[in-house]
Order: sequence, then structure tokens, then C-alpha cells
Amino acid sequence: MAAGSIRVTMEVGADGVALITIANPPVNALHPIIIAGLKDKYAEAMRRDDVEAIVLTGAGGKFCGGFDINVFTKVHQTGDVSLMPDVSLEFVSNMMEEGKKPSVAAIQGLALGGGLELTMGCHARISTPEAQLGLPELTLGIIPGFGGTQRLPRLVGLPKAIEMMLQSKFITAKEGKERGLVDALCSPDELIKTSCLWALEIANSRKPWMRSLGRTDRVGSLSEARAVLNAARQQAMKIAPNMPQHQACLDVMEEGILYGGQAGVLKEARVFKELVIAPTSKALVHVFFAQRSTTKVPGVTDVQLKPRPIRKVAVIGGGLMGSGIATSLLVSNISVVLKEVNPQFLQRGEKMIAGNLEGLVKRGSLTKDRMHKALLLLKGALDYSDFKDVDMVIEAVIEKIPLKQSIFSDIEKICPKHCILATNTSTIDLNVVGEKTNSQDRIIGAHFFSPAHIMPLLEIVRTEKTSPQAILDLVTVGKIIKKVPVVVGNCTGFAVNRTFFPYTQGSHLLVSLGIDVFRIDRVISSFGMPMGPFQLQDVAGYGVALAVKDIYSDAFGERNLESNLVDLIVKDGRQGKANGKGYYIYEKGGKPKPDPSVMHVIEEYRKQANAMPGGKPVTLSDQDILEMIFFPVVNEACRVMDENVVIRASDLDIASVLGMGFPKYRGGLVFWADTVGAPYIHSKLSKWAEIYGPFFKPSSYLEQRAKSGVPLSAPGTSQQGSARSRM
Repeated sequence: MAAGSIRVTMEVGADGVALITIANPPVNALHPIIIAGLKDKYAEAMRRDDVEAIVLTGAGGKFCGGFDINVFTKVHQTGDVSLMPDVSLEFVSNMMEEGKKPSVAAIQGLALGGGLELTMGCHARISTPEAQLGLPELTLGIIPGFGGTQRLPRLVGLPKAIEMMLQSKFITAKEGKERGLVDALCSPDELIKTSCLWALEIANSRKPWMRSLGRTDRVGSLSEARAVLNAARQQAMKIAPNMPQHQACLDVMEEGILYGGQAGVLKEARVFKELVIAPTSKALVHVFFAQRSTTKVPGVTDVQLKPRPIRKVAVIGGGLMGSGIATSLLVSNISVVLKEVNPQFLQRGEKMIAGNLEGLVKRGSLTKDRMHKALLLLKGALDYSDFKDVDMVIEAVIEKIPLKQSIFSDIEKICPKHCILATNTSTIDLNVVGEKTNSQDRIIGAHFFSPAHIMPLLEIVRTEKTSPQAILDLVTVGKIIKKVPVVVGNCTGFAVNRTFFPYTQGSHLLVSLGIDVFRIDRVISSFGMPMGPFQLQDVAGYGVALAVKDIYSDAFGERNLESNLVDLIVKDGRQGKANGKGYYIYEKGGKPKPDPSVMHVIEEYRKQANAMPGGKPVTLSDQDILEMIFFPVVNEACRVMDENVVIRASDLDIASVLGMGFPKYRGGLVFWADTVGAPYIHSKLSKWAEIYGPFFKPSSYLEQRAKSGVPLSAPGTSQQGSARSRM
């Protein structure tokens, strides 16, 4: 972004209104240049005798998307909080709110974060009805820092303000008007004119001069406010126990209620600066940028290629994955041909898609009208006759090599020459899948995560022969269907399943050493995973674990841990959540409960494993358990990076967060590992390798990084900027 395109302009009309406009495409973010420009223009407007009132707006149909997040990165790199300009007191409170001339915010498009806080420093807010308003700062590990924690409760009331801040929930300006955040609604054409008239009416005492910070009418009594805050604290402890910004936000709001808005603003500024350099903010800002860099693929997105339109996609297989993939495409307005082997299976697949769409309507993420339109785009098929004009095929059948090979051989003959031939395999080498075709340049992996219409990650797997055009087209489709595409190399398990194969195996090893299954799950859940490894097995079903057992054994050799725990569980008649009985008991509508009767299976497993020293359980702390499960995962991540299976370490961070539920506030797997430190991880793995064998043996990449002190995430000399095919 050229500095010349970042500016604040001021035009003074004949009516005496100064129109101050923020211009920083695409969302008018508050870059330090913008903040300096705002201070200059406000000071000028206050000085000038020909200015009676001020209207603040944004260029290009958007008010302001908030503070420029790039500045946070500089603060994190340097540790220098003074890089954050003083906006709250010096500008919003003193120049805008307490200024001698009234300000009106003219809002359209969006006013988010610092952008919304600027509007609340104005004396009135005029908006177009559909504009999005919100304070999403907590998603970055911080709190609103320009007075938002104080002004929002005074405008919309405490309960709504807490909901908007703690849940980072946006509202439309139409709802903002009902809540008291917006003073008037108008069309985009009338916005500036209406705002100027409103500003002049305040200046001429025909409309009230409202300073948000001084208002108390919406906050309620002290006892009411305390009750609301206490309830919010309990809720935050449940849903965000490891995230300090939630409690900090409530503390700062409480300060303003107890001691007045000015005291609240002072505390907010202090707490904001503490949080901005705290580990949680560093992690969440890293994830924010990491997610935006996954679509930058060297040799694909930087070589002037244009994505081709994908209007019609065939999905082969209408099971759980196939129906989920089809649902994702349909809701994004892409026509789908669903192919099955017989009418019964086809009908079941179509029913599952309809059920998925109804589920999205219930969740509020799809309207009924869009659901009906989506269903009209679906066509069922029992043969390949409708494949003659498809732009892409996604195969989602069971993990059987001969079946997949025959499908790809058939579709190559029928589909047009430009058609992308994708497989949703989670384990099988793509070169094997496409072995019997002459179209290796069109063969690509489109690995969705279950349930495919909800999980946000799409692993795009390329071989050494996959064309840049096919990769670009699938990345583009990924974005259209609102997935986060991560391009990875071709190897057993690709990036996510390969990196996390030791996750389950490590938990089995701990059980064989006498550690309680449910304690392991508690430790891993407390760390921030959505559930522990044993509950995850119950929920995912044991079929996948059994299917990949031999594949992993062949691929990973001595670092693969042989375990027959799942075989014993299945032999005992347990199918996990599918039949309500696994490590846990699942009753409809209830929470999973540990099943004490599973202990006889676990005892049998321990007996057969014969791993307990002297036949007695080992003694481990919770930290030991956490490390023995996650450090082997980090170790495999090192191999994945060393082999260039991922383009950059941050892609693995995003894949771990979106594919496995690794806690976002820890920055993703590799980022977290760097906070722990390679030397410590290496020393622990070396110690365990001596005691328990090669499952824990440190990789050469980890060993080199531990010795050199270079972070695990730093690009290595062996990295060539592209994910390459490796087995």
C-alpha cells in the first residue's frame, strides 16, 4: 500500500460543515498515518472560524474496519508498546467528544473495532441500514482500546454491550438504531446530506449535544450492573478459561460503572497496553495473518495465472463426506451432480444433503429461500452421462485403492479435458490413485474434514505433476465455498493427519503405562483442545483408525507405535458414539459420561502391551501427560516442514487449528512449540526415547534447531518455497 493512498481529507462546505474523510483502501483501517491525519484535520476544524460542525466518514462506501493490525505485529516483534498511538484520551475523548464543535459520524458499509469507537466519540451517528457494527477486538487477545468498553454500555445497555464485545458479535445499523447505538437511518445517497444537517442542528442547539461517556441512563443500578457482570464472568470462565482478555474486558467495564466513564477510559488504556504484548494476543494475531497467507502459493498465485470458472461439480459417493462436500458447493451456488452406485444409496445421499441444509437453516447460517435454491442445483446420477460438462469431479468413496483407480480411469475418458480430477482421500498416495490415467497434471487432493459442510479447512494436495492451474482453480473454489485452503505435498496422511498420527498413539502409550484414560482426556481438554484423544476416537468412529493402521505402519516404520487397543474396544461390541458406547457412554441429549465398564478392556490391553515397569503404573504429572502427547506431534511437524510438505510453518499452524481444533489462542502447533522452545522439547524426547523407544526419537530437524537456537518456524535452507511430493 503506497503511503499516498493512505490519507485523511477535509472539505469545508458553504454550510460551515467540515467533511473529514478517512481513505485507506480496502476498509479504511486506522494506520498511524490516518490517526495523525485525523488529529491534524480535527485541530484545523476546531481552529477555523468558517467551521461550525464536523461530519466524519470513510471513503469507498465503508466507514472504517478498525485499527491497522499490522501495527500489532510490529509491537510484538519489538516489544515496544509506544508504537501504539494515543487515540483514546488525546483524540476520541479530548478532541472529538469534548471538542467545542459537534461531530456526527456518517456510517456505511462497516464500522468495526476502532472504527466503531470513533463513531461513539461523535455526538450522533447516522448510518445506512445494512452497515455492520461491532467490536471484535477480543478475537485478537485484546480489548477495545479507544473507549469502546465505556461508551458501548452507555449507548446500548450493559447486557448487549457484553454480548457484542465478549462474543465479538456484529449487529446491523438497523438493530443499532433499535438499541440506541445509531441515531438515524438513511439511504447511501442521503447519508452525507442528512449527517451535515444533523451536525448543524446540534451546533444550533436544535438537537441534543450527547456525550456518550457522560451518560448513565442505559447502565441500570449498581446492583443490576454487578449481577450482569458476575453472570458474564461465570460464562467467560466456562467458554474462555485460558483467555485473559475476557475477564480483563469485564474488569474495565466494571471500573467505569463504579468510578465513572473517565476512570474507565484510563483503566482501559492501561489494560489494553498490557494485553497487546501478552502471549494470547501474540498468538491470535499470528493466527489472523497465518490464515490470510495460506492462499499465497509460490509458482501458482504469483505467475499471472487466472482462475477458471467452476460452475458444475460432480461428487462421486453420497456418504457422510460426499454429502457434506456437495452441501458446501450447493450453498455457494455451484451446481452438483451426485453419483451413486444404486437408487437406494443415491436417495440416502440426497436425504443427507437435505438434512445438512436444514441443519444450516436451524443454525441461522442459511435462509429457507437459499436452502430451496440450493436443492434446485442438485442432480442425482447412477452413471457418468452427466459428467460430460463438469468442471471438476470430487471422488469421495471408501479408502480402497482398486476402486479409486477404476473410478479415475473411467472419469478421465468421459469428463472434458479441462476438468479437474480431485480425490477426498485422507491417506492414499495420489500418485497411486491416478496411476492408471494419463492426466496426472489434473489430479489433485481435495481433503475435506468431517463434517465437510461445517469444518473450515480444505487441504489441497498436489503431486509433482499437478499443474499450477489445477491448484489455483481448487484454491479459488475453496475460497468460494468459504473454506480456508492450505496447499500441501503428497505423502501418507498429508499435513494434518500425518502430523497428528502420534497424537492418538501417544495417548495409547500412556494408557499402556497405567495412566487413566479419562485423566488423559481431562488434561488435553484443559490445555484447550475441544475434547481429549479418547473422546475424539469415540466421536470419529473406530473405522478410520483401523483402516489407516497398516498404512501408518508401512509409512512410518519404527516411529509408528503398534497398539491393539481399538481392536479390543471393537471386539467388546463398542462403536463409540455410533452405538452410544465407547470409552464414554452417549445418551441422546446428554453429555458423554466415562464408562467404568470399559476398564476390563483397558486392563486386557495393558496386560497384552506389558509396558508397565515392574507391572506397576508409572507416576506422571499433568504436564508430563501433555508433553508426552504433544511433543511427538511437534516432532512429526518438524519432519513435515523439513520435507517441504507445507509451504510455510504458519500453514501447519492454521491446519492444526482448523483441522484438529488446536487452541487458536496458543497460535497453532508450531507457534506454540516455539514458545516452549526446541531445546526443551528435544531434551524431553531424547530422555523418553531412551526409556520408551523410537516413538519419541527426535527428528534431525528438531535436533538441528535445538542446537542452533533457530526457531522451528524459521524457513530452513532446504525449503524451496513449494510443497513437494514426498512419500
